Amino acid sequence: MTSSTDLEPSTAPTGRAPMGRLAASPGVARILAGIALVAMTASAAWLLDRYTGALPHWLPDYTAWQAGAYTHVADFLHWWIGDTTEAQFYKSGIGGLGMLAGGWAAHVAWKRGRRWAGFPISYGTGLWPWILASALLGLLLSDLAWGWTLPATGAWQPTFVPFVSVPPAVVLVYGAGWTVAATGAVLGAALTTPIALLVVHYICVPLDLPSVIGNVTGMWAGALIAFLLCRYLPWMQRPVASGTPDHTGQEDATAADEEASAPMRQGPLWVVRRVLADFTEPQFYGNEIATIGLIGGTVLTDLLNPLSPVYGTGLLPAVLSAQFLTATIGVLLYQRRWAATGWYPTFVPVVSVAPAVVLTYGPTVPVVIVGAVLGALTAPPLAAWISKRLPDDFHPFIGNVISMAVCSLAIVPVLGFLPGFTS
Repeated sequence: MTSSTDLEPSTAPTGRAPMGRLAASPGVARILAGIALVAMTASAAWLLDRYTGALPHWLPDYTAWQAGAYTHVADFLHWWIGDTTEAQFYKSGIGGLGMLAGGWAAHVAWKRGRRWAGFPISYGTGLWPWILASALLGLLLSDLAWGWTLPATGAWQPTFVPFVSVPPAVVLVYGAGWTVAATGAVLGAALTTPIALLVVHYICVPLDLPSVIGNVTGMWAGALIAFLLCRYLPWMQRPVASGTPDHTGQEDATAADEEASAPMRQGPLWVVRRVLADFTEPQFYGNEIATIGLIGGTVLTDLLNPLSPVYGTGLLPAVLSAQFLTATIGVLLYQRRWAATGWYPTFVPVVSVAPAVVLTYGPTVPVVIVGAVLGALTAPPLAAWISKRLPDDFHPFIGNVISMAVCSLAIVPVLGFLPGFTS
């Protein structure tokens, strides 16, 4: 988005900027930064694919990991932490630890006002510790209550869904405190997981649809029920001092807070940082430091055993390529919405359409590009449109996950009719 003030002053009689100064346009600079980011990540993914597994296999294959998940406490804890990265399709214990460590560092840096804190974690609400507590508790309850389906079926199960849905969303709407955190955790484990299990096993598997459709259906359907129930739970009262949550889940800030969190200049560096931050939006972090920990830990997992992350498919390089491409396209395409509203759901295809297309049709260049482009074009605006129409006490993440379900259902199966797309 450019204006006459975005360009350097011109000495031309017409008042127009000389051709040689077009590169000064913020829009051009953002595009160049996006191209450079995609090129760098594609090159890194190629190197990862070429040299993955070069280190000794110090981690078990995914199948062995899954088979032993409920045999010993240590194996269960490893599986539980790995679930924290399921939204990104990674399933990496090291990636999960890296993300949590990065989230903690970002939270501490934000509280201390450090310049390197990145985007204010959890939208500057200060609720990150409570979001983490509720999400981890909900995930633990889900794994304990529904984990029996794993050895019973011998197949993957969507027990991770509370971690990125109802528990953190309830905290963002109702505020801090163990009562709120525990309520969100229980509702998440009791509602989202069984719905996701039913949809995955009785709809997605028989119809050969991507499991992500069942996962996010459990999230949005469970969230609608959970927030409706919260209206009638006497101990669930929204903080009087808080405003109405907006599209980010942020509460109204004081004038001092607003000044401190004034939007940064959306130049080339902003593009890179925003793309990175989008990777941890599903966990309600939205912070690039947390993302660096997440991706760094997952890449290390792949180096230690390429058949461990991404469900043992060996597709991590292609998944990362598709995710970075769709995030970059989305951030560039909807930058004006970011500037106008302060937040926009450009992350939606990063954890739905783009990786689902790769897992369905393989790691070819057309698959990566088509899935990334179609996801970026369709998923963010649909998510924003739905979220704006939800009640104030229903967290707008519901619109995001509905968009994930709709776009994955509309795009992934249809691509199978195109040449070169065979599952």
